[in-house]
Amino acid sequence: MIVVSAKDLTKAYGTDVILDKVSFHINKGERVGIIGINGAGKTTLLKILTGQLPCESGDFFISSDTQIGYLQQDGGFDSEKTVIEEVNDIFGHFPQMEREMESLLSEIEKTHDERLLERYDALQEKFRNLGGYTYKSEITGILTSMAFTQSSYDKKISTLSGGEKTRLALACLLLKKPDILFLDEPTNHLDIGTLKWLEQYLKSYKGTIVLVSHDRYFLDQTVTRIFEVDNHKLNIYEGNYTFYAAERRKRREAELRAYEKQKKEIDRQEEMIRRFKQRGTEKLAKRAASREKRLSAMEIMDRPTGQHSRMKLNFKENFQSGRDVLFAENLSKSFGYGSNSRELFRDVELDIKRGERICIVGANGIGKTTLLRMLMGDLTCSSGRIKIGHNVQFGYYDQEQKLLSGASTVLEELHDSYRLYTETELRNVLGRFLFRGEAVFLQVSSLSGGEKARLALLKLMMSGANVLVLDEPTNHLDIESKEVFEEALLDFPGTCIIVSHDRYFLNRIPTRILELTADGIVSYLGTYDYYVEKKQQQIQSGRKYMETLTETERGDTEKKPENLSAAEKRRIQKEKEAEDRRLERQKKALEEKIETLETEIAELEKEVCLEENMTDHVKLTAISNELSSKREELENAYDSWLQLQE
Repeated sequence: MIVVSAKDLTKAYGTDVILDKVSFHINKGERVGIIGINGAGKTTLLKILTGQLPCESGDFFISSDTQIGYLQQDGGFDSEKTVIEEVNDIFGHFPQMEREMESLLSEIEKTHDERLLERYDALQEKFRNLGGYTYKSEITGILTSMAFTQSSYDKKISTLSGGEKTRLALACLLLKKPDILFLDEPTNHLDIGTLKWLEQYLKSYKGTIVLVSHDRYFLDQTVTRIFEVDNHKLNIYEGNYTFYAAERRKRREAELRAYEKQKKEIDRQEEMIRRFKQRGTEKLAKRAASREKRLSAMEIMDRPTGQHSRMKLNFKENFQSGRDVLFAENLSKSFGYGSNSRELFRDVELDIKRGERICIVGANGIGKTTLLRMLMGDLTCSSGRIKIGHNVQFGYYDQEQKLLSGASTVLEELHDSYRLYTETELRNVLGRFLFRGEAVFLQVSSLSGGEKARLALLKLMMSGANVLVLDEPTNHLDIESKEVFEEALLDFPGTCIIVSHDRYFLNRIPTRILELTADGIVSYLGTYDYYVEKKQQQIQSGRKYMETLTETERGDTEKKPENLSAAEKRRIQKEKEAEDRRLERQKKALEEKIETLETEIAELEKEVCLEENMTDHVKLTAISNELSSKREELENAYDSWLQLQE
């Protein structure tokens, strides 16, 4: 069943065409991912479909009884309500129904009216079917999954950060359960744990989903179709992102071959027409005219669009740092004093060498950005010490781009930092980052998130730093820019310390992943998939440990294995290692005992066969009894040894 259909949608701003005769349809229950470079028109398409923007021509259809939910990139919240008030408003009909049921019960107790009882039963059934008995737990579950604790329920929405507002908007949308979810960059401001939860939620969502995203891992996990907005047109691919990437390459190669084949044929025909005309005979002139007619009737293919202009990024060091880049021990960070004090983390230890690419992951609010700023000396430590290596020069990428001056133009922003360059030189380098022509005179405050990200990366590239400290660097980059950025990092000879939740990025870049927790840092050698595998092993180890506890001990822990802290995990690991050593000692002792028993049994068997013992029935009986006892003891020792082996 088609729930959304569009035909020849066209949108332009003056002479600047954004979408040109875009047509498609979406079936009920489908999950569609919309991708394209920044500025291609992805958000514009969502705004047209949700009624936020008109289109110049074309039309689209969404049934009038279809409930639509739309998540904008900025969250779209402007409210003086508290978090819990905003969420409770979604279910405002349930308290009214509860009051009505209570009123009916009171009347039934007084009158015993059968008709009132039937009405009460019907209302109760409706209340149950709508989720009246489960909505409160659903609210708690989704708010918790979106990183809202009970203590944040009474916060005014106006006091929330941009990321918190976006997460709250998404939580409200999921609680409303519209027939069609339109999501514009839903993964922004989500940590890895929340991302994984959202993926699972969307996989089981019964409605239709249309989402814009640059998160390649998220697209692979959630969508079944890809709409690519490219060169004002819409190309459709029946699969997830990985399918799209492979299919797009094949399609473009096939289109280019077909175009080149046609062009070769056209060139051949034009050359023959030219030759026929040169001969000057009437017969050849007619042939030339005939071929010209056929050629003019041919549908000429446009040259396939290759890759868009891509920023040209390469990081270089002005000079090399020492082998030991950064060492930290017993770091902790707290804010506030006395009863108002809040500790972010403690016992953080780091030892980073030249050339490493370190990626830091962890829950939202755990202090990843704070840790980066501490390492660079922008924030002081509550305890512990940091030692910076020889010749270390930091270059910092701030995820919120607060280091850019909104009042400056793009050209001025670059010139203020690099005054030795001429305007021509700066404009040339800006062109490499897709700031061309009049775009260099745009105010920084008017730039999109992706444009600000490119400008910040350009300044970082020109700094010549040998240690790149990057805070969520891929957040505002489109997929093509991410690929360029990743290649530049892989080619960089220096050191990288990166905070990121981009799992596709985390599968390509790090040589080591560090998970920041409240109790310190846990190091994982490898990329994201290895990190997930080791985490799963730790969870299984935690489960086995919990199974060894008594019911009282399990109650005392008040924690599921999945939520064990780093300190608890280390304790479990140490206990496991101690248990392994104990078992090894037991096995060794049993093996020695078995060897001794076998020797003793062999000696007794020899004694039984001695001629002087054969006639001494008393001694023979004693030897036989001892032999039986030793054999039984040996059998028990073997049983114990086998159990330890298993």
